[in-house]
Amino acid sequence: MSKHQKALAEDFSTYTEEQLVNAVKQGNMNAFKFMVEKFENDIAKTVIGMLGNVAEADDVGQEVFIRFYDSIKKFRGDSSLKTYLTRIAINLSLNELKRRKAKRWLVFEDGYHEVRSIKDEFKSNEIKEMVDLALKELEPNFRSVVVLRLLQGYSTRETSEILNLPQGTVLSRLARGQEKLRQIILNNEKVISNG
Repeated sequence: MSKHQKALAEDFSTYTEEQLVNAVKQGNMNAFKFMVEKFENDIAKTVIGMLGNVAEADDVGQEVFIRFYDSIKKFRGDSSLKTYLTRIAINLSLNELKRRKAKRWLVFEDGYHEVRSIKDEFKSNEIKEMVDLALKELEPNFRSVVVLRLLQGYSTRETSEILNLPQGTVLSRLARGQEKLRQIILNNEKVISNG
């Protein structure tokens, strides 16, 4: 990167979101690169929270920014850039979960092997791994609320905006999601102790 390019990239830190988006709309790839670097960690946390730390999470994370770039002309700034990107991440993650579910019907799964691998995983990992595994079993509607509120730290209002749900629904799904998560963890612990 030349000094001139580096200076341009550094200047983006002083841009408002609107200025940054306008620069990207005008085809400024340095502005787009700056935007990706600014939000990639937040998007990665959201996607990994939804899908787990798997190869598809990287693909979905990249797809978030590709989708945004392809549709940037439609971005009106009604929400913050982070909220908009997170909404794309949640939607793409939900699509991936649907693909996984459809694929699961096509693959014969050896139940004994699954229990053994879960048991081995719990032996080698701590509480975080247990929660990650339980999150994978949580229904997507509950998972998205739990990930955004508890793992990402979004407020109820922000979560409501990202998911396009009433705040009451967010609160209800959060409470039910936490309870379901607790039940999944307890059931997994029983499977392991009996395995």
